[in-house]
Amino acid sequence: MLKMSRPDGNEEEHDGSIVLLPGRDDIGARLDRYIADNLPDLSRGTVQQLIESGHVLVDEQQRKPKFRVTPGEVVTIEIPPPLEDEIQPDAIPLEIIYEDADIIVIDKPAGMVVHPAPGHPRGTLANALVHHVPGIAVGGSRRPGIVHRLDKDTSGLIVAAKTDRGRTALVARWADKSVEKTYLALVWGTVEEESATIDAPIGRDPKNRQRMAVVRSGREAVTHFRVVERFVDASLLEVNIDTGRTHQIRVHLAFAGHPVVGDAIYGPASKSSVAPRQFLHASQLGIALPNGERAHYSSPLPQDLERVVEILRIETRAAM
Repeated sequence: MLKMSRPDGNEEEHDGSIVLLPGRDDIGARLDRYIADNLPDLSRGTVQQLIESGHVLVDEQQRKPKFRVTPGEVVTIEIPPPLEDEIQPDAIPLEIIYEDADIIVIDKPAGMVVHPAPGHPRGTLANALVHHVPGIAVGGSRRPGIVHRLDKDTSGLIVAAKTDRGRTALVARWADKSVEKTYLALVWGTVEEESATIDAPIGRDPKNRQRMAVVRSGREAVTHFRVVERFVDASLLEVNIDTGRTHQIRVHLAFAGHPVVGDAIYGPASKSSVAPRQFLHASQLGIALPNGERAHYSSPLPQDLERVVEILRIETRAAM
């Protein structure tokens, strides 16, 4: 299962269009349970209301909550905006890495919520995109097509569709798993392996439904990492993911005993962070453009995270 067109930012945001693609491990799952399991911030009751009100389509057809999903189907969830039918434009500067008639690649700063939601009606990436592209129209509304997620406090590369053609192309790229996404993560502890793979299912934390966790009943999740640099009690990793589970990198690294530095949810409460926020940055993006051309984009560490690395290098040299 791959998540696409999901509203980004903090975990309480659910305004906009979401696309889910059932995989082999989803065969026969009830539609309402499948959506609730993969969008942990939506209760099952809310999901059932969305289905009954026609806001959920399976291959562009309305289904009942008890409908059984099948791999290859496209499940689209339209979540009614809490405040306004149209996203309002905000003149927020954007660091544009690439743009054509159909898509746009942005280097998102940390702290920017991606899509409007209760508590964040304005000042989001979506508001900025509507201002930057006055004629933007995806899915019959004046909205950008946000096709993958970055948490509010994660910086780096994110791609959005400006047109239905762009959205269709991006959804196809996620479906065929040809998108290459690389992250830089600073984690607690000295990672001994030069590289490793974490293959552990992720689902809702049974003790806290607002968190995710490695659980036996969860969905398949695979994360690869290699060590870029080691410091005193910390390691800088390059991370790639085969799947797109909620909080996958943060959950898997914490499960491996090396939580992301600055992670207030999955990190150790006893450690004072050397980072001003969670040290997770989407540094590289490889994708086929709508015209079929393969492109690769890079984003260097932002200054706040680069300063952390410089401090750790000084401390490490002093300890040698």
